[in-house]
Amino acid sequence: MMNREFQNHCNRVSANDAERPETKKEGTKKEETKKEETKEETKEETKEETKEQEENPSGKKTEQEKEQREAIRDTGELTLHGRIHLLTVIGEIEGHDCLPNNSKTTKYEHVLPKLAAIEDSPDIDGLLILLNTVGGDVEAGLAIAEMIASLSKPTVSLVLGGSHSIGVPIAVSTDYSFIVKTGTMVIHPVRMSGTVIGAPQTYDYFKQMQDRILGFISEHSHANRERLEELMLDTGILTKDLGTILVGEEAVREGLINEVGGIGEAFQKLYGLIGSDTGRNC
Repeated sequence: MMNREFQNHCNRVSANDAERPETKKEGTKKEETKKEETKEETKEETKEETKEQEENPSGKKTEQEKEQREAIRDTGELTLHGRIHLLTVIGEIEGHDCLPNNSKTTKYEHVLPKLAAIEDSPDIDGLLILLNTVGGDVEAGLAIAEMIASLSKPTVSLVLGGSHSIGVPIAVSTDYSFIVKTGTMVIHPVRMSGTVIGAPQTYDYFKQMQDRILGFISEHSHANRERLEELMLDTGILTKDLGTILVGEEAVREGLINEVGGIGEAFQKLYGLIGSDTGRNC
């Protein structure tokens, strides 16, 4: 009986030993298949890299695209083909105090150096400004508007969505301005947050600031100053504030904006201004 059991055990061990080489072979085949797949993937990646290098030997295009994406993400700016620089004025125009992180802002400390660089750069022929702003800090907004107005290179602005409050001087500061049909512009009196001293000097300061804004708008547009004051102090349009909302064509009729149009018209006008400016310089 013991001999029979011992014989059966030996037979099972022999059978297992006979199966093991097949298992090893299967494992070896799987490993070889994986290696072949990896080699194929590596070959494909190498082909793609070689193709990119052939198309762009210096790799400059990839770097430029990366820089452009970062510029759009960080500051909303981009230098387009045809030597035109695109600048966006969005959200709230931030002044000397930082706004909350959840607010979309245009920072004047970013915009002013960029405008100086545009003026100084031989690679940029014109500036296109896209506006969709609720307004913001008066001093910062006027500083940006004055800087744009003083550029020697052709400039065009396009109001998309809205250009309210201190956004109005920025919109009219360019050589030519457009607004889309649904675009809006809100003109209202200056307001102040924080502690306000109830004294005649405070109201005099408000009036002085308002005069600065109205003076700039009337000088850089076809709007009449007296008419602007009427629109600013109108009580029949805004329910909780003084002022006027101008939509599309209304802004053109009041003389604030030159023309109703979109991005195509803005580019066409800017290229035209660049061409005429080049002709004058030759």
